[in-house]
Amino acid sequence: MSFPEPFYSWRPHPWHGIGPGPKPPEVVQAYIEITPFDLVKYEIDKVNGFLRVDRPQRTSSQPPSLYGFIPRTLCGRRVGSLTEGAKKGDGDPLDICVLSERPINAREILVKAKVIGGLTMLDGDEADDKIVAVLAGDFVWGEVDDLHDLPPVLVERLRHYFSTYKLVPGATPVPLTPYDKARAHEVITAALQDYHEVYGGPLVS
Repeated sequence: MSFPEPFYSWRPHPWHGIGPGPKPPEVVQAYIEITPFDLVKYEIDKVNGFLRVDRPQRTSSQPPSLYGFIPRTLCGRRVGSLTEGAKKGDGDPLDICVLSERPINAREILVKAKVIGGLTMLDGDEADDKIVAVLAGDFVWGEVDDLHDLPPVLVERLRHYFSTYKLVPGATPVPLTPYDKARAHEVITAALQDYHEVYGGPLVS
């Protein structure tokens, strides 16, 4: 029996088989792993490209935005060099949080996102930046151009979530420092270069 071509096409790997977006580092494509409704942390399996359960969240804190990564990026030596105290990047694709006015409860989707800033995060001696973006064309957040244009409470929610989402009893929350759009563009460019150095393929600049 023969099947039409769509039946035997391979699904692209979300990290390696999808582009980083229409105009990186300003406008990127984000692959969403977690929604604001999730109390379980999902994470891409780096080998097969499917989502797997990483861990249930210990606390009642929920993600304040869509959360995922920018395809064809890598937090390697260049990303690590941008964070004081880091010896390297964490070896994962670059994380991104995407704000949307309308609730989006589907994961394993792609969204176009306008980058507005980010948060530094030092996990041990590894840089683990969190890029902050708004859904491109969003009727409420789409006109936001930089992190300082957001209501401070939204930035505080992001900082609180990421400072505590790995917290175990007796541990100290991880400090995070917000940064502006220009720094976020620098981090994304470094992550694109880190990916190209390790995995090859076209270098997007």
